[in-house]
Amino acid sequence: MAKVEWSTGIDSVSGALSKPSKSGQHSCTKMLLGTHRTAPTTSSDCNRLFLRKKIKRTTPVTADELAVRNRFAEVARQVNTRAHNMSTYPSDYAAFQAQKDQPGGKKTFKAYLWKVLGEVYDENQG
Repeated sequence: MAKVEWSTGIDSVSGALSKPSKSGQHSCTKMLLGTHRTAPTTSSDCNRLFLRKKIKRTTPVTADELAVRNRFAEVARQVNTRAHNMSTYPSDYAAFQAQKDQPGGKKTFKAYLWKVLGEVYDENQG
């Protein structure tokens, strides 16, 4: 097994280091994935690199998957619009601050908007 020694200033690598492109041009054909294990161990070798071949979906997209994708796209659009709307921003931010330190409260403004607008979307769809 190969051993990787990081340059000065790089402690660990985690996540996709390269992804295969959809068009296949100027990219690798496999995904290079790096992981860093944070569990306590006596070994200092806790980084792993994996190569993953590009996979092709064999099953059709279900109606539930399409509904989830549509919900995500719509709520994301609404969150972006609402976050930059200066007429609703003061009241939204005040409501965010009021719930932030409560049990189960969202810690970021964007997470709060996702929660609120996701609930509004669900009410309108149901």
